[in-house]
Amino acid sequence: MAYGSTAFEAYRRSAGEKTTLPRLILGAVLIVLSWLAVTAIVIFSSFRLSENYDLGFGTMGSFMNTRFGVLVSLLTFSGIWIGAWIAMRFVHKERLSALFGAARSISWSDFVKGLVAVLITSAVSEIAIYAMAPEIHRTAIGWETWLLSLVPVLFLAFVQTSAEELLFRGYLLRGLAHRYRSPLVWGVLPALVFTCLHWNIGAPPAMNACVLASIGAFAALATALVYLTGNLGAGMGAHFANNIAGFLLISHESALSSFALWRGKPLETIVWTPAAAFMIALIGVVCCALTLLILAYPRSPLRVGGGAALDEAEPNGAAAI
Repeated sequence: MAYGSTAFEAYRRSAGEKTTLPRLILGAVLIVLSWLAVTAIVIFSSFRLSENYDLGFGTMGSFMNTRFGVLVSLLTFSGIWIGAWIAMRFVHKERLSALFGAARSISWSDFVKGLVAVLITSAVSEIAIYAMAPEIHRTAIGWETWLLSLVPVLFLAFVQTSAEELLFRGYLLRGLAHRYRSPLVWGVLPALVFTCLHWNIGAPPAMNACVLASIGAFAALATALVYLTGNLGAGMGAHFANNIAGFLLISHESALSSFALWRGKPLETIVWTPAAAFMIALIGVVCCALTLLILAYPRSPLRVGGGAALDEAEPNGAAAI
């Protein structure tokens, strides 16, 4: 699509002259180190204040599966935001906002469209999974507790999902696209790293492959949205909707499900047959394709529009403040 390539070209060219491969690698290392440091500090400090601390570090896993532990887990992703600011400010001499889009701002209209589209396709996905495995039950969380938890969960889920988009579809994708024109480099490499980080060592191989296929499809969707819009807004909205559907509504994970109203059949259990795992992967891929169709089809009311006006973009390599 012409508008997509034009928007992406403006985003790619917005990177400054200091966006070299060595600096990109250094910046990525700084972001990861910041993420690890914040994770260690936040988790240890929170665990130290919990009643589990008196029972020893062997109870760390149980603590992380509590509601407070889930919130702590989401908060650790703030380390990516901090690391990205450090990398952009001191390595690339650019503002952090340069990663948001060519106009250096998040397109909130595209964010909302991405959110709505994924909520629609998430419902389609749940119906399809339920048809395969009609196992769903109400969790123990009460409505009052759930409503009171909405604000912190939504805020921290935004921190988590936006941080991942900032790193994988912003910092890495933009930086690589500035140096290399091939989508096999700027599109596939960040998506591959993002997908592999979701490997679950405790899950059966068939289900691991199925989950990774679905996550890979989502990474391809988010990458396509950056290409179409030259902005992180739509991808952030899609990612946010995908995660809050699992955090707050219907969860298929043993972890990060403390706030969900309903529980479906966990994806990491060993009772799924290879055929069922393949079907679940297919559902994920098809729903990602459907999401892209909803957001890119010219007559769709949710068609993403390329973010803020490109003529508002600042000159390449603007100095950081």
